Amino acid sequence: MTELLAVSDLSIDYRSDGEWLTAVSDATFTVQRGRILGIVGESGCGKSTLARGLIRLLPENGRITRGRVVLDGVDLLALKDADLRRYRWERVSMVFQGAMNVLDPVYRIGAQIAEAIRWHRPVSRREAWSTARILLGKVGIEADRARSYPHELSGGMKQRVGIAMAIALEPDLVIADEPTTALDVITQDVVLGQLVDLQRSAGNSMILISHDMGIIVESCDDVAVMYAGEIVETGTVEDVFASPAHPYTIGLVNAIPKTGAEIEAVSIPGHPPGAGEWPAGCRFRARCPFATAGCEDPIPWTLIGHAHGVRCIRHEEHDELRLRGSARSVWERIGEAWDSPA
Repeated sequence: MTELLAVSDLSIDYRSDGEWLTAVSDATFTVQRGRILGIVGESGCGKSTLARGLIRLLPENGRITRGRVVLDGVDLLALKDADLRRYRWERVSMVFQGAMNVLDPVYRIGAQIAEAIRWHRPVSRREAWSTARILLGKVGIEADRARSYPHELSGGMKQRVGIAMAIALEPDLVIADEPTTALDVITQDVVLGQLVDLQRSAGNSMILISHDMGIIVESCDDVAVMYAGEIVETGTVEDVFASPAHPYTIGLVNAIPKTGAEIEAVSIPGHPPGAGEWPAGCRFRARCPFATAGCEDPIPWTLIGHAHGVRCIRHEEHDELRLRGSARSVWERIGEAWDSPA
């Protein structure tokens, strides 16, 4: 395997009520060529902020304070805006959360795809339209629908159009931020399956962002677990799913519905702290059934396998913690503490 993307020490702030708050801190991970990396965590953990930061598409109140995002040897954070625009969509593209809402309602969908192609490639309008029709076929939409307006398509079809636009220039990397959130369960499976199949068939890479560990396990090769603005565990899906080492990851794995199993899915009580509310030391410790006094100190990153790393001082006990963490009663005690009056 060769490395396509290397992200190191990426930190992102948001300005709120006149104060700058850190939303992502020191994110470090890699994406290998031809592989799919899943970034998983609950809502509010900073996943979407991280995704937008990778290609510098933050809102006006956001800023990158440090870090590097190196795509095939080029640091995207060091590029001038004009140079970065050439990289976006051609080398790296994005399927946004609720991409169906970014389509312009007054233009035909074929025209919108064709415009994206002509912005980067010296092709005629006819050639771009022909490519747009082919792309629609790849995502399961009849080519003749290229002349349809967005309001004439279902939500699932509009999301597929967003995918078609993202893969139009065959980028090395597609970043998919919760690409099926607004769709019904059946359509989610179909659309996500198409996106994954298209990237794999092209031999390209993808970052798939989701709050659902089950989706990550089914679709990805590697995984980065994110909590309260920082990455707490990384590794192959096989390693992390079979041997989760961080208590938060153990909780996420426990929450995956197990069809036909007697053990019920166990949810994690409480919620992640927001930006500006992060405690010292381990940010998960208020929800962790295995927290100790040492968790209040800075937690180092530790490599526990060839490609398996974790941010937890009790990583050497992960087999025992995983066994104990499978019991609902262990998490219920934490839930009782959250439900008790302050």
